[in-house]
Amino acid sequence: MRTMKLGTSKLEVPVVAVGCMRINQLDKAGAERFVQTALEEGANFFDHADIYGGGKCEEIFADAIHMSDDVREKIILQSKCGIRQGQFDFSKEHILASVDKILQRLRTDYLDILLLHRPDALVEPEEVAEAFDKLESSGKVRHFGVSNQNPNQIALLKKFVKQPIVANQLQLSITNANMISNGVNVNMANESAINRDGSILDYCRLHDITIQPWSPFQFGFFEGVFLDNPKFPELNAQIDEVAKKYDVSNTTIAIAWLLRHPAKMQPVTGTTSIERIKDCIRASDVQLTREEWYAIYRAAGNILP
Repeated sequence: MRTMKLGTSKLEVPVVAVGCMRINQLDKAGAERFVQTALEEGANFFDHADIYGGGKCEEIFADAIHMSDDVREKIILQSKCGIRQGQFDFSKEHILASVDKILQRLRTDYLDILLLHRPDALVEPEEVAEAFDKLESSGKVRHFGVSNQNPNQIALLKKFVKQPIVANQLQLSITNANMISNGVNVNMANESAINRDGSILDYCRLHDITIQPWSPFQFGFFEGVFLDNPKFPELNAQIDEVAKKYDVSNTTIAIAWLLRHPAKMQPVTGTTSIERIKDCIRASDVQLTREEWYAIYRAAGNILP
């Protein structure tokens, strides 16, 4: 598996992260096979959140990987906190309590990365700074990031937080590519030109923040996958043509499309299928040409001015 630096940190990570949001859909043997397959393929970066399965996903993962000190040294763990029932909460008290529970469920003393999960309208960045300082000084969290935040939200946080923001987890796929298309269609009077995120793609590149695309196969907001979907005949025909050239699956090409972008993104998978996780990981070895990248982009309905 090809690796990359995460943000401004010295942490060397696989270019594909294994998302564990659905690991609770597997039985014990299935979860063990899934995790072991990822490790065998060089995918040792596992993404969690305290809300996934109400915390059960972290517990299931720890059991599946047979967590021990020896195992812990060989993997990279990321989790997220800040979402509560009916609200978001970035208070110091909630962040600290959430991390303690995450560590307990994962059976580890520390997280490699903690992300704040979606923006909290009532955030007091001074409290976040206090929480981050305490987590860092105690050794419970080594690196910090955010999720679904725009440039000014990150800038506000950085005004008070001394730790670098190393990652921003954002929804991005071939069919959900507004953060790319609004940059392509600058100054145009069309739907694609609407800047909905404050140019977060450029901001993250300027500040060396790694973008972690989530739902890389979804269209809309969890409306389904675009691969092999009759709603997207032109896109699937184009992806299949490129997949045939490289002798890989359409899953591999969808991830390779994200990896081809010079922002050096780290897609987060959501599958629990062993074959599909292998296909995602294979994207690490596929380098699409400029022509192939743009052909797929256009086939998804994204326009060039």
